[in-house]
Amino acid sequence: YIGIDTHALSEPAFASALEVLAANGVDVMVDANNGYTPTPVISHAILTYNRGRKRGLADGIVITPSHNPPRFGGFKYDPPSGGPADTHVTEWIEQQANAFIADGLRGVARVPFERARSASTVHPYQYLDSYVSDLPSVIDLQAIRESKVRIGVDPLGGASVVYWDAIGDRYGLNMEVVNHVIDPTFRFMTVDWDGQIRMDPSSVYAMARMVGLKERFDVAFASDTDADRHGIVSRSHGLLDPNHYLSVAISYLFANRQQWSHSVAVGKTVVSSSMIDRVVKKLGRRLVEVPVGFKWFVEGLIDGSLGFGGEESSGATFLRRDGTVWTTDKDGLVPNLLAAEITARTGKDPGEHYQQLTAEFGTPYYTRIDAPATPEQKTRLEKLSPEVVATAKLAGEPITSKLTAAPGNGAPIGGLKVVTANGWFAARPSGTENIYKIYAESFKDQDHLKAIVSEAQEIVNHALESFDSAHQREAG
Repeated sequence: YIGIDTHALSEPAFASALEVLAANGVDVMVDANNGYTPTPVISHAILTYNRGRKRGLADGIVITPSHNPPRFGGFKYDPPSGGPADTHVTEWIEQQANAFIADGLRGVARVPFERARSASTVHPYQYLDSYVSDLPSVIDLQAIRESKVRIGVDPLGGASVVYWDAIGDRYGLNMEVVNHVIDPTFRFMTVDWDGQIRMDPSSVYAMARMVGLKERFDVAFASDTDADRHGIVSRSHGLLDPNHYLSVAISYLFANRQQWSHSVAVGKTVVSSSMIDRVVKKLGRRLVEVPVGFKWFVEGLIDGSLGFGGEESSGATFLRRDGTVWTTDKDGLVPNLLAAEITARTGKDPGEHYQQLTAEFGTPYYTRIDAPATPEQKTRLEKLSPEVVATAKLAGEPITSKLTAAPGNGAPIGGLKVVTANGWFAARPSGTENIYKIYAESFKDQDHLKAIVSEAQEIVNHALESFDSAHQREAG
């Protein structure tokens, strides 16, 4: 199964991929309408085909750089599990690809594109119909239709444009797609915080147009270019912080999906809000806290032991209403539709629901900051140990835990997390840029958050200075 998004580099990359796949006799399912295909639709197609099979399993490719600027390109491999490939798989693919490129692509079988399109191994597939027709198994679309809740959608010029129209038409929803434009320059976007164009539905800058239209709708939302990220706009609160909506979605789903087993757990990453922890505790559910990366949720979603998996970067998916797997990759469509279901069934939008959560559990203050780091310093950061935290307190509170492995599965988090009763921070290097990231949260106030961040930076700086000193001694 292969799909592309609307970035300029996606179509030529698709042509190259198909030329090679056809030349090697690989059966390939391409969009029957020569259209764009969201990431979750590929995941759904893989899982649908593989259900009940033990051999001859399908896998997939999504050609997308996600929400990144127009000049970017990306190539994602989805194994038969339907979710993101593990690191050792992607590293092997990168090594093989770079070796072929270094050798001038010698030995790579390839046929002309027109011949590839007509190859007997290339098959048309109705991606849109397969996915859209299955949506009632995961979302209460009848409740949305009957409530006549007014819905606004901005696909941000991405692969979901025709999907939203099809969903609205097929299920009779009171839905308006506010922008149908597909333009690989994305010149219609409002620029992000740094002047770059990013189709990021969690950014107040990129979502400025949708936020400006919030009074027209009861609930509104957007998805990024490959539709694996969601962004919720409520009339009451404007654009919801991703952590806030994850908390609302979890609270609603686990109270309203009656067919889900009582043993089904909630999945979150170590850098997601502790509001989720408090919600999960009240629900009487088990929390599975994993390292950053959606791949850590795949196994639990497949076997139904995780009802929900979510990341602070606006990525989430959840089980069907009967408790079986829907997708194992991030799905930007169903969390958006869930916002409409919540509004329809409760009469309150997600922003109002979040206000109820803060009244019950307190108001969290959350931030993420980036700082420069060399590749060597990033390596040191990945191997931070609890011993670098010499103090017993963080921002005036006793430290309750120092983590270098995720509590939910014991996997290394690639950094350090320090927790107190009312706050925490996590430090980890970026996987793609020469920076490190500090995530922090306080359930007290902004001043407490600033103190956490300040002390976190001191801890990281001390670790880096120690590394640099040792490195210089070795060099000497």
